[in-house]
Amino acid sequence: MEPSELTNTLVWVITLVIFLSVFLPQMFKIMREYERGVVFRLGKFQSTKGPGLIVLIPFIDKVERVDLRVLTINVERQEVITKDNVTVNVDAITFFRVVDAERAVIQVERYIAATSMLAQTTLRSVLGQFELDELLADREKINKQIQNIIDRQTDPWGIKVVSVEVKDVILPESMKRAMARQAESERDRRAKIINAQGEFEAATKLVQAGEMIEKTPTALQLRYLQTMVEISSENSTFTFIPLPLDFMDSFRPVDKK
Repeated sequence: MEPSELTNTLVWVITLVIFLSVFLPQMFKIMREYERGVVFRLGKFQSTKGPGLIVLIPFIDKVERVDLRVLTINVERQEVITKDNVTVNVDAITFFRVVDAERAVIQVERYIAATSMLAQTTLRSVLGQFELDELLADREKINKQIQNIIDRQTDPWGIKVVSVEVKDVILPESMKRAMARQAESERDRRAKIINAQGEFEAATKLVQAGEMIEKTPTALQLRYLQTMVEISSENSTFTFIPLPLDFMDSFRPVDKK
């Protein structure tokens, strides 16, 4: 092979390599199972393609990749004033996914950032409608309400909010001490009520026992003997001699008229 022919061959090989290295990445894209490609042709929406291998027109078609998996957003700690004027710090986490790749790209710029900002504002506005006790007790109800509001507003963007979870509610130290005093007072109140109920039940039983003894005098004598047996078993140095209750009546002087 002559040097000129060798040179031409090298030129063609180099040109082919450059062509393939430049045009092949522009012509073929591989979309994973959880990805979709939104294709724009000369700036206009063409179609949504994927998963698998997709073919594009080099330098004419542009593609935007969209992840369809569930994404998470950590809502940064927000200072919230509750309905009863208590200042708390609250943070949350939002789970969402893209259900319409076309709208997620066309209808909103940076849908992840937009959803994050919307979650922050919704968290503050919703929690401000509840009192502190409701915020601590009805966490599931609040989570559902926040989810419904965000989901309704992100629906035009092709985004579905799966769930919203309020992670932590941080109270001021003064409020923690007040709640501790309240809980202690509540426990004292319950203890006093239980004690009073016990005394009431004991008094009721004593009244019933007195009525029973009044109707059956022999029951008092049996109780008297049982008490002596219990004392004798504990104190072996003592001896008890049971006497009838009317024993002393025989020693009383008889009135003579």
